[in-house]
Amino acid sequence: MGIEPVIMSAGELESERAGEPGKLIRERYRTASQVVQNQGKMSVLMINDIDAGLGRFGNTQVTVNNQIVVGTLMNLCDNPTRVSVGQDWREGDITHRIPIIVTGNDFSTMYATLIRDGRMEKFYWQPTQEDIVNIVCRMYEKDGITKDEVATIVNTFPNQALDFYGAMRSRTYDQSILKWVDDSGGAEDIGRRFLRQRKKGELPVFIPPEQTVEALLESGHSLTKEQMLIMESKLSKEYMKNMDEE
Repeated sequence: MGIEPVIMSAGELESERAGEPGKLIRERYRTASQVVQNQGKMSVLMINDIDAGLGRFGNTQVTVNNQIVVGTLMNLCDNPTRVSVGQDWREGDITHRIPIIVTGNDFSTMYATLIRDGRMEKFYWQPTQEDIVNIVCRMYEKDGITKDEVATIVNTFPNQALDFYGAMRSRTYDQSILKWVDDSGGAEDIGRRFLRQRKKGELPVFIPPEQTVEALLESGHSLTKEQMLIMESKLSKEYMKNMDEE
């Protein structure tokens, strides 16, 4: 789209120094304004996973920095052309208005006044079955998996996140790499063996696995078993398993 984004993450919204994250947001906002002025390109300030940094989960504590970040974002929405980073106030210091795009998973955990209508425009992305198939097709584009085969995979594992289908592909590579390591002498001796072969110019070459629907489905079933194990295994139950016997 020809846009030069200035990107932040939720991990930058907290600091041991009070006020630092709020100042950082204002500085990044002004940086995006400078991109517009100096490069003649459109720019945006993008904050990824903002709810992870500003959201309230259970009994998490609200910090001064949380409050300052919320106040800073609210002020940027209400006064997008007057942004101070601590310098002397100048009447002619006008900043270009920069869109602020934030991503998140659960905006209900955030301060309601920040996300209210009129201050934040919200877009909920819920892909259709066809959208998911098309996206997974792009993931498997280089593997020769047809669209009908992708549809079979998606229908076999419905209601999964898109990353799940990428993890299926990665797992087939992981298994091939482990086999390649074993064939190359095992993990214990692979370092010394590779050093000797490097001196001779005889390093082994890893050949990527040929993806098949069967291998992908096998990886998918393995991943779903791990998901079920996490849901069913409670560490507290393991610790307290002898309580009923006493």
